[in-house]
Amino acid sequence: MTVEPRHHTALAPEARRDLLDVYADVRAPLLHLPNYRADVFAERLDRHAAEPGFALVLGYDGDLPIGYAYGNTVTAGDPYWKRMTEPLPDGFTDAPVLALREIGVRTPWRGTGAARRIHDALLTGRTEGRVALMVNPLAGDGKVRRRYEAWGYREFNAQAATADSPRLAAMIRPTR
Repeated sequence: MTVEPRHHTALAPEARRDLLDVYADVRAPLLHLPNYRADVFAERLDRHAAEPGFALVLGYDGDLPIGYAYGNTVTAGDPYWKRMTEPLPDGFTDAPVLALREIGVRTPWRGTGAARRIHDALLTGRTEGRVALMVNPLAGDGKVRRRYEAWGYREFNAQAATADSPRLAAMIRPTR
């Protein structure tokens, strides 16, 4: 299976449609939960796409979209940092960071390296020195978190649970 990454810095209608189709497939078992509903995700996606430094990589196998990763730049005053459970060290947010907002790959392409290729394509050419993400430490019985650790991410904080979301581990690594 070959994965062709296609880069987007704006959310064109075709890219949005392909991303939402892949999201619905990837998150199908969770779509009944309030934070994972397709319409809630679409609202979040549109908000993130309007924020500074937005980038999306859609991975295709031929004409079929099979995975995605997207994020945007966050700076010191961004609400992203205000959601952390513990105070951040002085200077931690001084430099912009790429917030990896979502990544997902359809089931037949899992375990093939497709997610890593899409992830790495998203980081290519980014000017931020670090990339951060939040992950449910229980996702896949911890497998998802271990995958991020294998990619060089390390936990630095957490996001408190909300009514619609479990407590998330905040992880970070260099972009290169």
